Amino acid sequence: MSQAVVRAAGLVVYRKVSGKVEFLLLQASYPPHHWTPPKGHVDPGEDEWTAAIRETSEEANLSKDQLTIHEDCHETLYYTANGKPKSVKYWLALLNNPLDVKLSHEHQNWKWADLEEAIRVADYAEMGQLLRKFHDFIEKNKN
Repeated sequence: MSQAVVRAAGLVVYRKVSGKVEFLLLQASYPPHHWTPPKGHVDPGEDEWTAAIRETSEEANLSKDQLTIHEDCHETLYYTANGKPKSVKYWLALLNNPLDVKLSHEHQNWKWADLEEAIRVADYAEMGQLLRKFHDFIEKNKN
């Protein structure tokens, strides 16, 4: 019998500083203290879109009103976590104004990182591919 997939969702938040794109990464409070964009489990009765917005608000104190979410730019990652299959759907979101991130108890640190640093810090090949894809989307859709 196959295991049910653990569903999660989040937003890959970015900002532009002097024309340079930087991604928001949060460091988990628990070992191995990995760095990821804001994300979390989809609650019962909740869809991935709602979960992505809720988790970003809970984990980084960034509300939907503070973001421009690119609804047409999303990607789902599949991997195994704690011995269970997991899917995480991410949407790309621009932080409209510079704001300080306020972490929940689930994270111990945060940082803004350019593409190459974000890929290095995330240290997960599929996340690196997702960040490159989202960065390409940003570059192709400059206003």
